[in-house]
Amino acid sequence: MTRLLDEQVAGSQPPGSVVWRLQGRLQPCAGGADQIWLDLRASVALPLQCQRCLTPVLETVQAERSFRFVADEATAAALDDEAEEDILVISRDFDALDLVEDELILSLPLVPMHEVCPQAVPMSAVDPDFAAATERPNPFGVLADLKTGQS
Repeated sequence: MTRLLDEQVAGSQPPGSVVWRLQGRLQPCAGGADQIWLDLRASVALPLQCQRCLTPVLETVQAERSFRFVADEATAAALDDEAEEDILVISRDFDALDLVEDELILSLPLVPMHEVCPQAVPMSAVDPDFAAATERPNPFGVLADLKTGQS
């Protein structure tokens, strides 16, 4: 699952094993042939980059989906907009591992973060010592000095 491994932080701990299960089932359909369904469950512990402190964070990524198979692309296109479930076209060259990898990639967190970061997170992009050294005098401070008669 090279595409999934591309998401991990380079040089961090290796990812855990992908644990997955696919189970097919037939669901009776009133007035027609039984529908073919595929239930997918997959999970993996993957080291990602924390978006707060930029260090690796181990995230458990889980995917759980059900798919209904249809006979051809035309049927899939017609049902795709109105069906609540995911529709797949049944074929001889169906790749189950690609489906598992796709679903895990789609389940990745948008913003991976530690609950509590292991190191302090700087709250400003500006170095406080640099900012203090380059502060300009307040122009209204000079007016205050003139008002009190000081120079």
